[in-house]
Parts: sequence; C-alpha cells; structure tokens
Amino acid sequence: MLHSDAAFEKPSSDQGEFSNSFGDQFPASFEGRLLFAIAVAFSVFQIATAAHVVDLPSQIVRAVHVGFLLVLTYPLVATTARRPFAVRVLAWFLGGCGAFVAGYQWIEYADLIVRAGDPLPLDIVVGIVCLVTVFSACWIAMGPALPIISGAFLAYCLFGQYLPAPLDHRGYDLSQVVDHMAYGTEGIYGTPIYVSSSYIFLFILFGSFLEKAGMIKLFTDTALGLVGHKRGGAAKVAVISSGLMGTISGSGVANVVTTGQFTIPLMKKFGYRPAFAGGVEATASMGGQIMPPVMGAVAFIMAETLGVDYAEVVKAALIPAVLYFMSAFWMVHLEAGKRGLAGLPRNELPSAALALRQGWYLTLPLAALVWLLFSGYTPLFAGTVGLGLTAMLILGASVVLGLPGRALRVIFWVLLGIVGAAFVRYGFTVAFTSIAGLIVWNAFYAGGRKTLWACVESLGEGARTALPVGIACAIVGIIVGTMTLTGVATTFGQFVVSVGQTSLFLSLLLTMVTCLILGMGIPTIPNYIITSSIAGPALLSLGVPLLVSHMFVFYFGILADLTPPVALACFAAAPIARESGLKISLEAIKVAAAGFVVPFMAVYSPALMLQDGGVLATAIGYWPAVAYICVKAITAIGLWGAAVIGFCVLKLSIAERLLAMAAAFFLVAALPVTDEVGFALSAVFVIWLWRKVRLTAARSAVS
Repeated sequence: MLHSDAAFEKPSSDQGEFSNSFGDQFPASFEGRLLFAIAVAFSVFQIATAAHVVDLPSQIVRAVHVGFLLVLTYPLVATTARRPFAVRVLAWFLGGCGAFVAGYQWIEYADLIVRAGDPLPLDIVVGIVCLVTVFSACWIAMGPALPIISGAFLAYCLFGQYLPAPLDHRGYDLSQVVDHMAYGTEGIYGTPIYVSSSYIFLFILFGSFLEKAGMIKLFTDTALGLVGHKRGGAAKVAVISSGLMGTISGSGVANVVTTGQFTIPLMKKFGYRPAFAGGVEATASMGGQIMPPVMGAVAFIMAETLGVDYAEVVKAALIPAVLYFMSAFWMVHLEAGKRGLAGLPRNELPSAALALRQGWYLTLPLAALVWLLFSGYTPLFAGTVGLGLTAMLILGASVVLGLPGRALRVIFWVLLGIVGAAFVRYGFTVAFTSIAGLIVWNAFYAGGRKTLWACVESLGEGARTALPVGIACAIVGIIVGTMTLTGVATTFGQFVVSVGQTSLFLSLLLTMVTCLILGMGIPTIPNYIITSSIAGPALLSLGVPLLVSHMFVFYFGILADLTPPVALACFAAAPIARESGLKISLEAIKVAAAGFVVPFMAVYSPALMLQDGGVLATAIGYWPAVAYICVKAITAIGLWGAAVIGFCVLKLSIAERLLAMAAAFFLVAALPVTDEVGFALSAVFVIWLWRKVRLTAARSAVS
C-alpha cells in the first residue's frame, strides 16, 4: 500500500549541478532525528490550528510558524552540509533565537497590540533579532539574491528620504521601521506568511501523504498505458505524469527531481536528445503549478490578495493551462516525427485500466478537495478535509488487509466512507475520532505499525518540503511592507502607466522582463508577490483586468525557472539528463512556447481567461469571443511548433518555417488587421504543405 522511503539518510557530498540546501532526507544522526521530531511537531501544530483543535489568534499562528521555520532551517542546512561542530552549535543558537522571537510574540501578544506604534526598547531589540534571523536563514538556505533584494527595500525604508524626487519619501526612524516589519500584519507576518501558515503548508502535507501512498506510480502507470505506445510515447508520458504530479506537489523544481528520475532516462532510451528530454520534463513539471484544479501555492496567495474565491482563479487559469500542455504535447509529437521515434511496445506497458482499478481510491481525497474548493469552502477547510481523508484512506487500507472475507472488507469501506462524508456536516471531531481509532487498530500488528511510521515520515517530510517556501514568504513580507509603508509602488506604477499611454505592449514587455529578471534569483512565490504588488495596479489603470494582470505576472514568474541563464528547473534536470542546464533551458523555451504567448493574448482578449471585457467580447459577444480566441491561440501554437521543430508531417525548409513563424506572429499580435493576415498566411502554409505531401506521396508511388 505505502511506498515508504527511509526518513533518515546520510547526506551525499556530490549533489550534481543542482544543490538542495535541505537535503533529500533528514541526516542519519542524533541531530537528524531531533530535527525530524521538530518537523513532525511543526506539522502537528499546523494541522491542529487549521482544524481548530487549537484556536489561536492569527498573529500568534504566524509567529509560531516562522519560529518553526527558523528552528528547522539553520540546523538542517548545517547538518546536511556536514559543517564543523562549532558551526552546528551556532546554527542551533540562531534557531533558538528564532524560537525566542516566536515565544516573545505569543507571550506579549495582547500588550504588543496595546503599544502598537509605540514600541518598548525591548520590542525593538527582539524585532531586530527577528529581522536578522529571517534574512540570514534565507541567505544560507536559498542563496543571496532574495535577501539582497529584500535588504535593498529595507534600506530604502531607512534612507530613502535622501534620494532625489520622485524616489524619496518623508523618512522613517529605526523604531518605526522595525515595528512595521517585525510586528503586526504588514511586514514579515503579512499576507504571504499567513498563506504559508495556512493553505500552503496543508497542501504540501496533502501532496506528501499522496506521494507516500503511491500517487506517483498511479500517475505514471496511467500515462504509460494511455499514450506510451503512441509516436513519441515516452515524452508524452512525461508531459502527462509530470503535469498531474505538479498539481499536488506545488513545486515545479521538486517535481523535476521526483518524476524526472523515471521520465528523463525513459525519453533518452527511446531516442530523444538529452537536452530535449530534460526540457520536456522541466516544462511539464513547471506547468503543473498552473494546471487546475489544484494549482501551485501562488494561486492561493493570489485568491487571498485579490479577495476572490479560489474557483475564480481556477477559472481564469483553465484555458491557458490546457493550451500550455497542448503546446508541450504538440512539440514532443513533432520532435518524435522528425526523428522517427516510435512508441513503446504495448506488451511492455502497464495497463491504464488496471492501474486505475488498483489505485482509483487514491483519487478520492483529490476529488473531495476539488469538490470542496468549487463548492465555496475555503482552501483552509478543503485542504484540512483532503488531508484527513488521505490519512483515513492510508490507515484504512492497512486495516482492511487484515480483515477476513470480501464482504467484511466492503462493509468496512462503506462505513469508513460514511464517516468521511460526515466531515462536512459534523466537522473535524468525527474525523479525528475515526483517525484515532484507526491508529489504535494499526498499532496492534506489524504491517499497521509500518503504515503508522510511514504516516509520521510524511509529516516530517512535508514540513521539510515547506521550509524554502515558508522562508521565502517570510522575507518577501519585507518588500510588501516597504510598499505599504512608503508607497514606492506608486512611483513604479506611474512609470509603467506613462509607458502604457504610448504602448500597452511596451508596459507588458517591461512587466515580463521584470518577472524574468527577478526569477533568475528568487522563487516563483516572492517573484509573483513583488511584481504583482508593483505592476498589478499600474496595469489595472491601463484597462487590464486585475485578475488577468496577476495571472500575467504568475505565468512569467513560473517561466523564469525555464529561462536562461539561471533556469532553476532546467538545472535540476541537468544531472539526471547528463546534459548542460543551459542547453536544457533552450529546449524548454521551445516546448513552453504557449507560456510566452498566451499571457499577452489574454491581456488583449480577456475572454481567453474566461473574463469579461475586451474589444472582441464587446463586438461579437462573450462566448463567441472565447471560441474565437481559443481557435486563434491553438492555430498560433500549432504554427509555432512547426516553425521551431522544423517538421509538420514532413521536414520543413527554412522558407516554410519562416512562413509558419510569420503566420503565428500575426495571430498573436493585437493590431488592426493582424488576425486577417495571420489566418491568410496560415491558409497559405496549410495549402502549401498539403500539396507538398501529395507530391511526395506521388513520387514515392512512382519509385
């Protein structure tokens, strides 16, 4: 039932081109076991507060969340990297400082509210400790880029009054800046850390439990059975399985190093170039974050920031996500045709039907999660229910193996299903009671105890996986806090608006470049938060719907992980593919063509994101506009694929590729008569290709 890995593993000194500061498992030492115990406690705390077993004010939950992040980050990084004893002692001391800050905020919670805006000297000292520990934790865990960017914003708060207009502000003293950043809900403990401490952590735990239960095998076997025998089947399996896995993992880079271990060697084995195989895996894995129904962590932050239902974000992402994966599928199909790569032999493939029959129950928590999200329940409630159902499923599956007779097993599952359904009506008490009973039942036999340990491992691994996300959310709060304290976003926004008065396209291009540059050094979440805070209001004033502008930023924040020179997802694939990360990123850009095209099309035609507005929808109606823009986007993607790969039924000449590229460009450009020109060139390309195919077939028949 469970696919349990060892929770503890000695760290490897050779981590290839892609280095993970937190390691893949907890170190096999006393420190590693202590850190594992703290990680499990972290997960238990988050579940208890989410399920309201423990009711605490939001500010305290956020403070304790950050405290756990710091307590785990310092020693885990030092221990994983095998630092000297003195360095590890310092790491534990710094982690202890983080815990002290959390304890201070908890104990002084009521008094801190009373003296908000007039902090005591001790408050300032503790606030500075908070800032120092968060900055240094981010530096050692994620590199210097994000701390330097956040530090520049913090320095702007303290010294911005000395800058020339319009960049200057009225000036703020140290106590005011520290009070704003280290207390309250504007700085470190702002919206990003709120979302991390609630939605994101729960969904990471949810993914961790599903992975442990065998969801990766279910996704991979199903994909192999469905498309493994088709032309280029190995790469199509990667697109499907990595995309599906991305919907529950929430991390594109983590997905690359998980599913990529299987898909990249499979693609290479069947003739795909190593760079192309790595590029396909990186593209599909990053696309999982934009694929509904369960998207990446940014989607929850976006819903919270904009004050809209999560379902609205999913609705906006639906068509672009389908186009993204259609593009990836089309690219691998063309590459396979160009190189004559056949599918895998059917007798070597697993049966998709058999895989679903054996593992269908693993989809039940995911289905329940989707239903709850689209029924108007909060992501916090939906995530908690999904996690509880997954735990009941894992523990119940272990129990049922020991029951004699099919009838008794069916009765057990029916009763457990009724208890699970009672979640929504009667709350978490019923669920926790049933889970407690299942735990006791499993504790009495060896197989059950193994299952219980695997569940504990999932708690620890989920907390470890959440560390880089949580640390990023904490430090990016400094940037958001700078926006609210100084109003600096208005200055940049005025610049974008002034550019947009001349050309909206240039404003969008400026926003895209900002996303890609920031993405070279920081993860998707802080990239989205920074850029949307600055550019979102500016694009809104230029007539771009707010949700569309945020999705625009979200897409390019994800694509930054595929774009050279940094291309984190591609460098994660490099040691598996045994190829240069730069070469992989160049291939990934080709495969992810739709990701670069669709956001621009959506700005000019919001119907592509199922949003009202836009000239086209006004002229021909909403649903006709949706249909038209989808046809246009699919045509542009098809032409772009043919131009980039150089194949469409037959190999294409340079002139034919240029014709396809020109047709695609005109379809994407939102200028007068460009659609007409684009469709005309598309017709010329199709007719020319049809005639070429007929002539080739005639020559083959004669010869």
